[in-house]
Amino acid sequence: MTDTTAITSDTDQALKAKHRTMWAQGNYTAIATELIPSLGQVLVRQCGVNGTHRVLDVAAGTGNAAIPAAETGATVTASDLTPELLDSGKRIAESRGVTLDWAVADAEALPFGSGAFDVVMSCVGVMFAPHHQLTANELARVCRPGGRIGLINWTPEGFIGRMFATMKPYAPPPPPGAQPPPLWGRREHVESLFEGQVHEFETERRTVRIDRFTEPGDFLSYFKTNYGPTIAVYKSLAATPERAESLDADLLALVGEFSAGNDGATVDWEYLLVTARRN
Repeated sequence: MTDTTAITSDTDQALKAKHRTMWAQGNYTAIATELIPSLGQVLVRQCGVNGTHRVLDVAAGTGNAAIPAAETGATVTASDLTPELLDSGKRIAESRGVTLDWAVADAEALPFGSGAFDVVMSCVGVMFAPHHQLTANELARVCRPGGRIGLINWTPEGFIGRMFATMKPYAPPPPPGAQPPPLWGRREHVESLFEGQVHEFETERRTVRIDRFTEPGDFLSYFKTNYGPTIAVYKSLAATPERAESLDADLLALVGEFSAGNDGATVDWEYLLVTARRN
């Protein structure tokens, strides 16, 4: 396993601060609870979480997977880089009558002991950490030997992966060394990250149906209001309204492409479900 010493360069610290700000803006709670609440439950079931387990949800956001895990009776810690998301998760957990620990933590330098958890999981979360190998090493490190690692990641070919590809030409370039999030949606990439660290590595492509919107314009408005990465790109285009309008057109076309044959703007979002056991 390669060294997992925390990254301390000014560039990387600035990038982490930028990520915290990006995910704190908008309303990710709405995304998690209104569009993809089922994904956390899928991951908890696939990992076989039960009341005997110590569980860590990394890049947990508002607890989409951590809260269902806690509802099984498991001892759960939800960690995320963005305190505002954890604060929202605490309120959701309280409303559902479950108790779990919440910790501000960097997925690339987790503040937990080696082998501390029976299940380590992340639901469309760790894929956004910029340094993939560091992140994978940390997931493996904090999982006990024989414990389970479970991930849900958007695929590059699916709707969210294509949405990021559509926004990329309009966004500021990422700093050197930062890797694209949708790579985590490719089996071969994830398998290479965990090489030598896990066994029983399994993947499955699945979809979640998004039928909240009646037309492409509803989707665009919703994401420009609620989704941090989309908000950040449009903010960067504030001085060039013509480019913002061009991005509008490109995103609307993407929704139209994926909803073709469905009613309104109903779209199936593809994700990669990953499970493995720690060596």
